[in-house]
Amino acid sequence: MPTPGIDTPDRRGRTGLDRHGRDLDGNPGVRISDVEVLACDWYVLRKTTFDYRHSDGHWSREQRETYDRGDGATILLYDTERATVLLTRQFRLPAYVNGHPDGMLLETAAGLLDGDSPEEAIRREAAEETGHTVGTPEPVFAVYMSPGSVTERLHFFAAPYSPSAATGSGGGIAEEGEDIETVELAFDKALAMVRDGSIADAKTVMLLQWAALDGPFRR
Repeated sequence: MPTPGIDTPDRRGRTGLDRHGRDLDGNPGVRISDVEVLACDWYVLRKTTFDYRHSDGHWSREQRETYDRGDGATILLYDTERATVLLTRQFRLPAYVNGHPDGMLLETAAGLLDGDSPEEAIRREAAEETGHTVGTPEPVFAVYMSPGSVTERLHFFAAPYSPSAATGSGGGIAEEGEDIETVELAFDKALAMVRDGSIADAKTVMLLQWAALDGPFRR
């Protein structure tokens, strides 16, 4: 029987999802032997079987599950004249089911690349979520956010904003179920919220700390 995502297109039109990673040869101490697609409803959950050579030379057979949702981008919008940053607030079910009081997280604007370059994607997401058009964002760094299980690499950016330069209302794409509130905070208050746990989103914490140490609010 044909399997969606492997032999026939899945709901996103993809096939051959079980081939991902089979041709990797950058690490001679890793030999991938099998890739099984466990789910591909929207993103892709795979179980990969591989042989791994340990530091003492012996080989072992290992299995790992990886969650592939594509790469993403995020941006810190800042106003140095007023010493403020522009964040978003939205409901995050995974955080809610894992102990967050209400699941409403304060975050920097972010989204998946969806085939665009990181810069193109973050300009799109900033406009959709905050209503602000970004010129040329400053690249900060690109990191793997959860390398033990998630393949995503997140590209971090920063850019100035001005309330008078808003070109839209933001709020996200309603047709995609987004309901996003724009939140402007004094930068010092945002840092205090990191310290007391009110801001608990990793990408946001990282960008705020970058802004304080090496970015527009460094002292």
